[in-house]
Parts: sequence; structure tokens; C-alpha cells
Amino acid sequence: MRVLIAVSLMVAVVTGCGLRPASSFVPPVESGSIQPVPSLEGTQVRVTSKEFTEQLVLGKIAVLALAAAGADVVDQTNVQGSVNARASMTRGDANLMWEYTGTGWITYLGNEKPIPDAKQQYEAVRDLDLSRNGISWLPPAPLNNTYAMGVTRATAEKYGLKTLSDMKKIPVAERTYCVDHEAFGRDDGFMGMLKGYGLKWGTDVPQANAKRMAVGVLYSALTGGQCTMGFLTKTDGRVKALDLVLLEDDKQFFPIYNATVTMRRQLAEAHPEIARIFAPISAKLTDEVIRDLNAKVDVDGGMPVLVARDWLRSQGFVR
Repeated sequence: MRVLIAVSLMVAVVTGCGLRPASSFVPPVESGSIQPVPSLEGTQVRVTSKEFTEQLVLGKIAVLALAAAGADVVDQTNVQGSVNARASMTRGDANLMWEYTGTGWITYLGNEKPIPDAKQQYEAVRDLDLSRNGISWLPPAPLNNTYAMGVTRATAEKYGLKTLSDMKKIPVAERTYCVDHEAFGRDDGFMGMLKGYGLKWGTDVPQANAKRMAVGVLYSALTGGQCTMGFLTKTDGRVKALDLVLLEDDKQFFPIYNATVTMRRQLAEAHPEIARIFAPISAKLTDEVIRDLNAKVDVDGGMPVLVARDWLRSQGFVR
């Protein structure tokens, strides 16, 4: 069957978390286990995503899966920042994107405390976001893209670091952090984490000790010694490639960030078959799987759309 080659509205922009630019090129695919759905023929689905590597890979997976099912897909992936990508959904400029349960609960819905049980967290954000904003959340993937504090193995051994509480073992002068711009001020991000672990901004962590930077350079800054600790995400492919040690969140501060396909209510109600398309895809997206896919972009230099296509082919979803 013919598959639409969609045009991205954000072309050739360097990703905030990756090393490669996002591309407007979407390769044609043929149906595998994802078969053409007659009711989707001629239905326009506008897919968006944030700009970091994992979101680009997930966004392209959505674009290709929907195209294989026969939808007319408009690729609007690669929007800068969570707030902007979310706004495109609530305004109706886009009508489908992968989102994270923790981000929905804390950042979009304004709750201060995460729910530690993954199922309960999903159900709470699903119900509240639908009733308040008309956004439907499909069942989540196992992958949990939560924040983490990472150090080099040498640093972990030098200071005896195993948990986030162990940050206090590091002398104040050496208690330095590399943090990406978006995560810095978020309640579920860096500043919230310091408060949660009893570190006072300005004294326990002098302002000069936190260096804000793009995620694309954060990892090289950490391994290059520009900071002692890096504010990372658990599923980033560079964690394994660079042999970084993630400190245990022993106070369970960080929310659970299970990835979930979200849709505007109108699309979800008109086309419940979309949920059936994504159910088997979501089930296969574990931490290990997405970490490997992210590494194919950030470590091996692959294009997100080709990484997404090759994975969908490897699982038999498309040909």
C-alpha cells in the first residue's frame, strides 16, 4: 500500500538531547502486523513530540505506525520543550504525542507530590487530564524515563557514592552539577530534588556550582570533568555507553515517567482502533529497549526516523 511521506514543521533543527538533527524525511513502509485500517483511510493525524532523542524516536514510531495503518500522517515532531509540545496538543494544532505520566501529573496538572505506584500514577493522570483538558491517555509502556543523578565510575569510587543522599559526602566546593535548562527549575527536576534531599540552594549548593547547559553537551561536560554530577535521565543511551553510575533515588523523590500515547479526546473517540495499533508497540518498549534505541542515535549517530523504522521492522510491525 502507499504510505504518506509526511513533512515535518520543524526541519533540520539540532535536537536538545541528541547529537543528530531531526529530519523531515520519513521513509515509506509497508504493512506488517500493523494492517491497513479502513476507517483510518483519509483520516489526518497530526503527530508531535518534544525535541530530545527519545521523544524523536517515539514520535517517529508513531508516525510510521499510523502511516502503515493507512492514516494521513502530518509529522510535527521536534517541538522545543515540554510546555510548547503540550500546548500544541491542548490548542489542537496536534492531536497525538507520546507523553510521560510524571510530566503530566506534576508539570501539566500542577500536582506537587508524585504517586509512587506506577499503575495508580497512570490512572490518576489519565482520569484528571481527560476530565480537565480533554486529553486521552492510552495504557503506558513499561519504560520509565525518570530523572537520575549520574557520576563517572571514578567519582563514585572516590566519594563512596551509591545513593542521592550520598551527595552530602562530597565537599561543598566539589559538589558541582551539570543540569539541562528545562530540568533546572522544574518542581520534579533539579531544584525540587535539592529541596527533597535537604540541600539548601545558595549554601549547600552555591549558585556557581550548578552549570546549566543543553543536554547535547551535558554528557561530555560530565565525563570531561566540568562537573562532579550530571542531572540525567534513566533511559538515555549514553549512560551505558559512557559507563556512568546512576545514584539510587533512596527518598523516592522522582516521579514515575512511563511513556504513554496521548490523544485529543475527539481523535480517541472517533478512532478507538488507534489504541489497538499502539498496544503491542507500547508493550515492547522497556527501559532496555528504549535505551538501546536512544544509543543508536546519540552514540552511533543514527537518524531517529531510521532507528524507529528499523525497530518496527525488527518486531514485525512494518516491512
